[in-house]
Amino acid sequence: MESEDLVQRAGRLASWAARTGYSLGKRLPGADSAERTLRSFEQKALAELRRRLESASDPYLATLSDAPALPQTSNGHNDSSSGAVPLPMPAEPLRAGMAALLNRSTHLSRDAARDYLYATILRQLTPDEARILSTLSDGAAYPLVDVAERTSLGGAGRVVLRNASTVGKAAGVSANDHVPAYVSRLIGLGLAEIEDESDELSTQYEVLLTDETVRRAQDLVRRARFIRHTLRISPLGLAFWQACDPARTIV
Repeated sequence: MESEDLVQRAGRLASWAARTGYSLGKRLPGADSAERTLRSFEQKALAELRRRLESASDPYLATLSDAPALPQTSNGHNDSSSGAVPLPMPAEPLRAGMAALLNRSTHLSRDAARDYLYATILRQLTPDEARILSTLSDGAAYPLVDVAERTSLGGAGRVVLRNASTVGKAAGVSANDHVPAYVSRLIGLGLAEIEDESDELSTQYEVLLTDETVRRAQDLVRRARFIRHTLRISPLGLAFWQACDPARTIV
């Protein structure tokens, strides 16, 4: 199919550009032509992928694409003086999107509804977050620490860092400084959960307190208090991983 060939050719050109370190600054013979060809295929491939998504009735794309325009007068300007007062532009696509979801919910089976949820979660994950979830998927627990300012009575005051963990290094993430944000997002999506401090992780807590991100947070307060928790995959996270695990063989 022509569209399939288009996407594949664009992918090959993009791969070639990455391997050769091609950039606009390299003005070798034929570089301008190669640049134009690469950009042309990129644009066509993106347009084709967008068409496929829209044809699948994705409410997130379709409703934003079909935003209603204001009535126009004969001179081409938007007419706001007619009897009906138009709603702001963002309002109708949002309502149409909700209508599409409600309509779809009446036709979804239980399995289809689950897959729709998982697909929505999947599109929100970053590559580093996927690595962390993969690491948590075996059920292992990891230390979790919040850094707060110690009050005069020894309690916890202002929290300057939440959800620091060694799970990022264990997973081999690319941006270790963002592990607290990654963990917070996984918890927010319901894929991971926080438990009480675990005595079995005492050594790992001490290692975590030497982490550069934790040390920087500690410097933000006069006296720091470390609040210890435990990080595990949640039941939803485990079910999600089992459904999405690329290494799992369906029997």
